[in-house]
Order: sequence, then structure tokens, then C-alpha cells
Amino acid sequence: MKWKCIGDILILDNKFDFESEDELELLAKKHNVKTIMKIDHIQGTKREPVYKILFGSDTETVNKENGCLFKLDLAKVMWSKGNNNERLRIAKLVEDDEVVLDMFAGIGYFSIPIGVHSNAKHIYSIEINPNSYFYLNENIKLNKLTNVTPILGDCKDVAPKYNADRIVMGYVKTTHHYLKAAIDSLNEGGILHYHETVPEKLMKTRPVERIVSQVGSRDVEVLKINKIKKYAPGVEHVVVDARIN
Repeated sequence: MKWKCIGDILILDNKFDFESEDELELLAKKHNVKTIMKIDHIQGTKREPVYKILFGSDTETVNKENGCLFKLDLAKVMWSKGNNNERLRIAKLVEDDEVVLDMFAGIGYFSIPIGVHSNAKHIYSIEINPNSYFYLNENIKLNKLTNVTPILGDCKDVAPKYNADRIVMGYVKTTHHYLKAAIDSLNEGGILHYHETVPEKLMKTRPVERIVSQVGSRDVEVLKINKIKKYAPGVEHVVVDARIN
């Protein structure tokens, strides 16, 4: 059985079958959780969960990861449980006094670790989902950060209004549609962290080609292609670190 504790809520794999309420109650006691859920999938550009509650009723919790606190409601917003190493990796790459733009910020998956673990000058965090935006604000307060500005809106419209030294595009499936908005916001010599789900055989070519297609006369220097996790059979979730001169 595959499972993951997020705060004091247990998320079960969709293949898990249970026989009775008693079994679920024992499972809750074993893991010391108040609620047990299944997340069927995440849908739409607002990344909203389709879920089922198996035990308990309270879906709001506080999860601790990499020394950061994340308050969230698992019935309203997503939690990407497989990206914790990537979130910390990016935070450690941020250099002193950088201005960072976090596109698709969610509840602060990247913004909060950057705020906690780096000396960034400022972090602008754009999120389209009002529920995620609410918890982004909560998490800025919870982690006592003063250099993070949350922005409610569509990245395509909002990103070009800012100039940044580093841009995080922590979204998949349609991320390439937002590349031009990101690149237009990136200072000369700035770093782009572009996420994509891509067939394994195209992992080292397609994401880079998509970046190059949007830079115009600017030069692209690929610093790293980092494999985060397997997204589906034969499909990888990767992030390209690229310097745009």
C-alpha cells in the first residue's frame, strides 16, 4: 500500500481498498492522523483536487517540509508530494539580492523555501487560484517572511509587468504556453527554471527547443536538465535550468 502523510492527513493510493470503518479508524490511529483521503487527480489550470474522504472530515492541515511550514486545505488545493527535493534545490541556487519571480506559485511551494533558505532581495509569487492564493498569504505569515509579494492573477498577464533575475515555472502539461511571458520578464543573464512533462526519449531535446523558440535574438545556455520524477509510463517530469543572455 502506498500512502503519504501531509500534516495530520493521510493520503492513500487510489488502488487501496478498505473493508470497514473499523479498519480505517485503526489506520488513522496507526499514523496519528485526523483524516484519511484519496486524491483521484488534479484538474484544470487552477490545479484543483478531485478527492474522496474516507475517514474524518477536516481537510485543512499544516505540513512541515525542509524547515518550512505550509498551511493548506487538501480539498481545495494540490500538494505535490514528489517535488520536495526540487523545492529545496532551487532555494539553494538563489543568490544574494536576486529578484525572483515564481510563476504558478500555488500555496508557495517554491516561494516559501526561497524566502526561508535564501537571501533573495524580493520574491514575486503569481497564482491564479483564489484558494491557493489565500493559503499563499497564510504561509507567508506563518513563515514570517517580509520579502514575498503574493499576486492573484494569470501568469501570462502578470509576469511581463515585472523584471526578475530568476524565474521559476513550477507547472507542467501546458507550461510552454507561458514561456514567452517568462522570458520577456527575465533580466539579461537571468536564470529560467522551466518544468515540463516529456516523453523520456525527448527529455534532452524538446524542453530546450521550446525555450529556444521563444527567446528571439537572445542566447540560451543550458545549465542542467534535472529529472524530478516519473510522471507516467515513458514520461518524465523534468526541469531545465537555463541562462538567458
